Amino acid sequence: MAGTGDRPRPEGKTLAVIAAEAGVSVSTVSKVLHDRSDVAARTRAKVQRLLAQHGYPARTGPAATALAPGGLVDFVVHEIDGAWATELIRGAEEALDAAGMGLVVSAAHGRGGGPGRRWLDSLAARRTLGAILVVPELGEDQYRELGRLGIPFALIAPAEEPPPGVPWVGATNWPGGLAATRHLVGLGHRRIAVIGGPPHRLASRARVDGYRSALEEAGLPYDPELVRYGDFTNEPAHRHALDLLRLPDPPTAVFAGSDQQALGTYRAAATLGLRVPADVSVVGFDDLAFADWVTPRLTTVRTPLADMAALAAGMVLQLIGGGRPASTRVEVASELVVRDSSGPPPR
Repeated sequence: MAGTGDRPRPEGKTLAVIAAEAGVSVSTVSKVLHDRSDVAARTRAKVQRLLAQHGYPARTGPAATALAPGGLVDFVVHEIDGAWATELIRGAEEALDAAGMGLVVSAAHGRGGGPGRRWLDSLAARRTLGAILVVPELGEDQYRELGRLGIPFALIAPAEEPPPGVPWVGATNWPGGLAATRHLVGLGHRRIAVIGGPPHRLASRARVDGYRSALEEAGLPYDPELVRYGDFTNEPAHRHALDLLRLPDPPTAVFAGSDQQALGTYRAAATLGLRVPADVSVVGFDDLAFADWVTPRLTTVRTPLADMAALAAGMVLQLIGGGRPASTRVEVASELVVRDSSGPPPR
């Protein structure tokens, strides 16, 4: 999905060409485009003249122009398809619409591909006012390039702790994992498996750490045989759940690190002729729209994705307007939602 409100690009002219003609860096040209104050007056005038010659509209300052109705903010997500991304996009779009701004949505890469730099090139070419980035594996080079381009941005659910000063929004993943596992312990389960996301992802590690803390709190052993990692989708979770449920001493409950992984666990249970929750309880994470519609209705940890995206949009709007977010790190509280997929262990 892509936005329909892209500004027309001056044909054949890029910021790099204009930078070369002005004898300055691309970063300087981008700063002039975004009305940054840290450009010398003479240099600013030269760059503005060249921008005008090549068809770039003049600006009159961030407060008056950058946040004027009709401005566009980019939303870059690692994969667009799926209910998780849809919720984030909805939250960002609603927040920006309230500010009179539009949203341009694009994918950082296709299925199975690693993050490249095409999305960065697109941001520079489109002269975006700002960007909301859901690109977990951002590297040093990409952070450096974003800084060089002078594009205001905020992150949602980064894989690792971002560099100091980079604004980001996440969920309370450790408390969520703790609450999910406490719930299963409270129902009487003693063999509880966990299927986590990628082990290098901050959210995945925190959810599994919360699971482990709940076991320790209850005096239950941590059994590495019951811990599996994959990605946050259903197919790898299906394979992991099959392996777990085929163990000689199988778990009576599975805490899945995402609702998609919970669906994979549902499928594995059905494949083996097991009933949820009579034979195995399942708890997910995210509370996506389908969680209340599957059978049985999924017990899960609610992550307010739309709220997270709205907060990230607010951070970007503050940066565009020349301000700074009150906090560069915001974690939105998660909440256990008990439905029908969890119950006492079988006797």
